[in-house]
Amino acid sequence: MKNILITGGAGFIGSHVVKRFVNKYPNYNIYNVDNLTYAGNLSNLKDLEDKKNYFFFKIDIKNHNEILKLFIDKKITDVIHLAAESHVDKSIENSFEFAETNVLGTLSLLEASKISWDLSSKNNVFYHISTDEVYGSLGLEGSFNEYSKYDPNSPYSASKASSDHFVRAYYKTYGLPILISNCSNNYGPNQHAEKLIPNIINSLLMQIKIPIYGDGKNIRDWLYVDDHCDAIELIFNNGNCGETYNIGGNYEISNIDLANTIIKIFDEIKLNNSGTSNKLIEFVSDRPGHDFRYAIDFSKIKKQLGWTPKTNFDKGIRETINWYISKK
Repeated sequence: MKNILITGGAGFIGSHVVKRFVNKYPNYNIYNVDNLTYAGNLSNLKDLEDKKNYFFFKIDIKNHNEILKLFIDKKITDVIHLAAESHVDKSIENSFEFAETNVLGTLSLLEASKISWDLSSKNNVFYHISTDEVYGSLGLEGSFNEYSKYDPNSPYSASKASSDHFVRAYYKTYGLPILISNCSNNYGPNQHAEKLIPNIINSLLMQIKIPIYGDGKNIRDWLYVDDHCDAIELIFNNGNCGETYNIGGNYEISNIDLANTIIKIFDEIKLNNSGTSNKLIEFVSDRPGHDFRYAIDFSKIKKQLGWTPKTNFDKGIRETINWYISKK
């Protein structure tokens, strides 16, 4: 019997992870902790309300006393830590909030794990899910691997880099059994409207301007959320203690080409190939510290655990567009 704490389980990636673990592992108790800030939405998990192995607690992970009490009362055996402030633009506006949640919140969970677990038993896992943005920015060549140096350029990525370092420090100093993964940009159903792909789709649905930073040539690697969940499940069950795994989508595209791809598919689905939505693109002032390119080398997880992304981008983006259309 495992009692797994999943933080941020009402958010985008978290809700997909919670659903998977609740449905796939009926003998595990899944405790979803989420503070339900603007990006958390319990309606993402409505179909789990009657599941006997699912439990929700509205707790701020920074509240160490409440977190420690939950660990002890529920005999938490494992942590999958997804809770984070994650929007780069908001981190530029309010870096304190990002440092408090992403760094001190992670530290609160690490301390609760250290206090409540028997670290000599080797029966627990603290799995911290992070981002490729901790590595900084790439030029047109190369990709990030697990040995790339940290070089964060935004308050968001700096806060995630710091939390990664704390997780590794608890492994080195206290022997806490940890796992870390750093993933590329996720997309799929349930993602908050502030993110790039939902923002483009929702702008198309409302036929309003689609803001694109700078010249739109910044490049991102896109990972379908179900593929990410496959990797998370695999790492949780089979990852080597103390290791880091990079998870990439194997699909790089510039922001402007991404927008045009979505517009083409949207017009095909919704407007009978009218081709009129291109006029909605509007280039706006670039944001400070905007990384040029991210790319992930996921050969380690492929070699050690046998994971590769399964979802073709065209298929994934069509499913995503159709999901947002169905919600309007």
